[in-house]
Amino acid sequence: MRRFRDLAVAEPLPVGWLIGVLVRSAEQPEPVRHFYAVGYEDRARAEWAAADRAMQLGDIASSPHRGTEPVEAMKQLSRTSFDWSGLARNEVRALGVKWPRRWLTA
Repeated sequence: MRRFRDLAVAEPLPVGWLIGVLVRSAEQPEPVRHFYAVGYEDRARAEWAAADRAMQLGDIASSPHRGTEPVEAMKQLSRTSFDWSGLARNEVRALGVKWPRRWLTA
C-alpha cells in the first residue's frame, strides 16, 4: 500500500508561465504585447516557446519599448491554473492582446 507522501513525490505538480511578447506588425504603428500561457516548467524554455509562437504573427521587438521588455515572464502559473484552464504540459496557448486578468489572479 502506498502512502500519501509517496504519491506526492511520484508525480510533480505541473508548473507553467504567463509570458508577454511585444510583436511588431505591419498594421500597427507600435509593437503590441501578446500574451501566452505556456506549460513548461523552465522559465527560459517557456519564454522561447512563446517567442517562437509570436513570430507567426510578426517580428518580435528587438529592444525594450517604453520600459517593456520584448519577451517577459509575467507570472508563474500554479496547479489551479492548470485545473480550471485545461492547459496541458508543454502546451503554448495564445491568450490575445487584452490584459489576462483571469490568469494573473489564479
